[in-house]
Amino acid sequence: MLTVSNLSVQFGKRILFDEVNTKFTQGNCYGIIGANGSGKSTFLKILSGDFDPTSGSVHLDKGKRMSVLSQDHFAFDEFPVLETVMMGNKPLFELKKELDAIYAKPDFSEEDGVKAGELGADFEEMGGWTAESNAASLLSSLGIKDDKHDVLVKDLDGKAKVRVLLAQALFGNPDVLIMDEPTNDLDFETIDWLENFLANYDNTVIVVSHDRHFLDAVCNKISDIDFSKINQYSGNYSFWYESSQLAAKQKAQHNKKAEDKKKELEEFIRRFSANVAKSKQTTSRKKMIEKLNITDIKPSSRRYPAIIFEQDREAGDQILHVENLSKSIDGEVIFKNIDINLAKGDKVMLLSKASRAVTAFYEIIIGSDKPDTGDYKWGITTSQAYLPIENQNFFKNDLNLVDWLRQYAKTEEEREEVNIRGFLGKMIFSGDEALKQSNVLSGGEKVRCMLSRMMMTRANVLLIDEPTNHLDLESIQAFNNALKNYKGNIIFSTHDHEFAQTVANRIIEITPNGVIDRYMTFDEYLADKKVKELRNKMYD
Repeated sequence: MLTVSNLSVQFGKRILFDEVNTKFTQGNCYGIIGANGSGKSTFLKILSGDFDPTSGSVHLDKGKRMSVLSQDHFAFDEFPVLETVMMGNKPLFELKKELDAIYAKPDFSEEDGVKAGELGADFEEMGGWTAESNAASLLSSLGIKDDKHDVLVKDLDGKAKVRVLLAQALFGNPDVLIMDEPTNDLDFETIDWLENFLANYDNTVIVVSHDRHFLDAVCNKISDIDFSKINQYSGNYSFWYESSQLAAKQKAQHNKKAEDKKKELEEFIRRFSANVAKSKQTTSRKKMIEKLNITDIKPSSRRYPAIIFEQDREAGDQILHVENLSKSIDGEVIFKNIDINLAKGDKVMLLSKASRAVTAFYEIIIGSDKPDTGDYKWGITTSQAYLPIENQNFFKNDLNLVDWLRQYAKTEEEREEVNIRGFLGKMIFSGDEALKQSNVLSGGEKVRCMLSRMMMTRANVLLIDEPTNHLDLESIQAFNNALKNYKGNIIFSTHDHEFAQTVANRIIEITPNGVIDRYMTFDEYLADKKVKELRNKMYD
């Protein structure tokens, strides 16, 4: 359906893609993965025609329609919401405009009537007469209520705009759907809806995402950008990741018997094939990945940071006590009546429909802000390390990374360059990379520096606000693994479903009317009917 032939992209001496040949066929959902800078977004722009390759071509079968999730959140500001969604099916929308113009003519003639009849037949064949109701239904499914369908897009808040653009991309059942980071700014309920929609979508989906749970839920093919090529594999992201790790391990095991390697591979395939039956995907897609094959997957060239959190000392039984905490911002109560007692071993996912409520809570318990009412007390054996959602204030000087990290060392031994470089090296800042100026780093590099700082504290309580922002999949995976293995306490907030499900053993949701506190996994929390009812009451 969509064919890429001999595609090359070169910027100066840098080769991004080198003679790439690949196909995207109907009924499959492809996850495009690759390290930061490998060209994922550029590749999507080439597929959609927004960027010209150095050489090669992209061919879409005749009569097929492609839809692309818009990255410009202001492009449709002056259009009504419902109309913006319908613009996602350009041929249908253009035909509707032509029909409307004919019927609006003050001197409507017999010739106009004939023309309108011909266009009307085409319009009906394209599903035009139900288009508005279909668009409205799609908006409602994404949480945009009926009273917002006729307002201008510019009058919506940022999160609602994202949903409108998503509805636009999905509208009209496109033959090829291209999406770059579709889960950004969506809440968990909307992401779950989108996962179910795409898992049962009959046409072709091509997606870039840093959300591993999303990739696992919707993708049955992985297109891996590595060594300037694109290789396609059956299975979801987790199958690709674990099999590439296994391939690397087996490559390193020169002396391991071939029979032992074969048994290990067979068990691995058996385990993943069993998981396919539990997926959200349609039967047809499941059949496509029933015969998973690891032998084609090669060890990746990617570099994974070594994130290891250690504790100077183990905390006692008293971790954190919070009593009657409340906070208002600009006259609005964002939380109140918050009572929490953190026990040893708790790994808490902190949740709220208002992200600023979560950040405000962190700022209070680390001592950077004052509550309106209430108090909190840390156990005397605890020590805290905090990863804030915003880190600009940490990178205002022009220190190189060695000197930047040295600022946070507590002992002379820690201040020694070899130890500082050790922490930076774990975050893939080795050699001259460690001498970069701290005020010119990318968003992902800044977060990795902040992780070096956290590791160096050897704290026994980690406070983490949206840890996956700006990180690539490799860093997210390493961070996730580190928190699963960490023996201390954690309070974290995230929009990454996999992070939430695999790290947390307790969910605490702070609301304008109190707290919801449950010892359960994140998936159990989302599925619990009593919790759903309570959440509705707490946000009223």
